[in-house]
Amino acid sequence: MEPNFTKLPKAELHLHIEGTLEPELLFKLAERNRISLPYKTTSDAHEAYKFKDLQSFLDIYYFAAKTLIHEQDFYDLTWAYLEKAQHQNIRHAEIFFDPQTHTQRGIAFQTFMNGMNQALQDAKHKFNISTKLIMCFLRDLDEKSAFATLQQALPFKEHIVAVGLDSAEKNNPPSKFQNVFAEARKQGFLCVAHAGEEGPPEYITEALDLLKVSRIDHGIRCLEDEALVNRLVLEKIPLTVCPLSNVKLCVVKSMKEHPLKRMLDRGLFVTVNSDDPAYFGGYVNENFSAAAQALQLSSQDIYQLAKNSFQASFLSPEQKSAFIAELDNAFVSFS
Repeated sequence: MEPNFTKLPKAELHLHIEGTLEPELLFKLAERNRISLPYKTTSDAHEAYKFKDLQSFLDIYYFAAKTLIHEQDFYDLTWAYLEKAQHQNIRHAEIFFDPQTHTQRGIAFQTFMNGMNQALQDAKHKFNISTKLIMCFLRDLDEKSAFATLQQALPFKEHIVAVGLDSAEKNNPPSKFQNVFAEARKQGFLCVAHAGEEGPPEYITEALDLLKVSRIDHGIRCLEDEALVNRLVLEKIPLTVCPLSNVKLCVVKSMKEHPLKRMLDRGLFVTVNSDDPAYFGGYVNENFSAAAQALQLSSQDIYQLAKNSFQASFLSPEQKSAFIAELDNAFVSFS
């Protein structure tokens, strides 16, 4: 019998809020904001969510984001994710957002910050979900644009725990953003970066050495470099792995070939996340379920992944301990 992953308290550390825009909400926002869509029905939209690589996904992702214009739109987007998170027993979420996707369209920084923050506050009161925001720079734009984004973010510093790096990885190495990450660290932000998904293992090393990140997003190609694997294990660098995303974007041929279990067995500090769940066929529980079935994960594997999700978070040691105690209690009846 398949385990009930809803019983398992967990954290999500790799989730792009713009990637939670389900077709149903997309149509609602398009109508509200009078934006024409290339789909006649939500079924057409779902049918279009078949990708050959990261770029083919990003093309649709950025188009859909154009329907997000007003504070209420960003509130509705964030609230829809948090409702799902509550149903999936996600106790803590560290949520990526892409300012440049919106500021490039003339949307004011405060518009999306106000909308998202209000939803996060409401979810804390209604669902008792803990959250943090991570602002990502788009790596296919230049560092100058990233610096401008960092400056715009400073008035909202208290609401943003870290900066990250996302979007098209090929030919956009972490080294391109060394200076802006240095400035972000000076301003008190923690740092993370997408690396080693479509890009080579060297990008993971660059992110660690040049950007001084404390967490790697994806990182599945680390297995191609034995010295890097040993370093990641030794330094206990968390890797926020997204199984369904990797299969959907053809980074991995099938779930049975996904390296998650091998990574666990090597002692790597891996977590399970959903990335852009509206486009990739599932939220965290669906990722756990797909990986558990295809890779024959043991109960101990599943427990370790859930525990890792709290330990790899940017919560305080006391908060981590409280959530792990909650997990330990729940795991007794987990099946």
